[in-house]
Amino acid sequence: MPRKPVRRVREPIQVYLDADERALLDRVAAESGVSRAEVLRRGLRRYAVEQSPKPSPMLEFLDYMETLNPDLPPDLSERHDDYLVEILEAETRPEGEDTSR
Repeated sequence: MPRKPVRRVREPIQVYLDADERALLDRVAAESGVSRAEVLRRGLRRYAVEQSPKPSPMLEFLDYMETLNPDLPPDLSERHDDYLVEILEAETRPEGEDTSR
């Protein structure tokens, strides 16, 4: 037996916009194909993320990685593929093979 969709209870609020803001809201809603209310909800969620005092998960991960190895190359973000290839080649290279070229 299929489950009924979960309904979210929503509370209506009133927002005062000037003519330019209302035109912007209407345009964004029309261009994105969602309701004006959905544009406002998405904007609120995005604003909340921007205002959040905690760092992004990626920044937390990078900080953590630096604590594991403070000698990470400064260009790691730009050359991560090159470093990964070096590591993989070193792992697959037979022992004793000359690496100088």
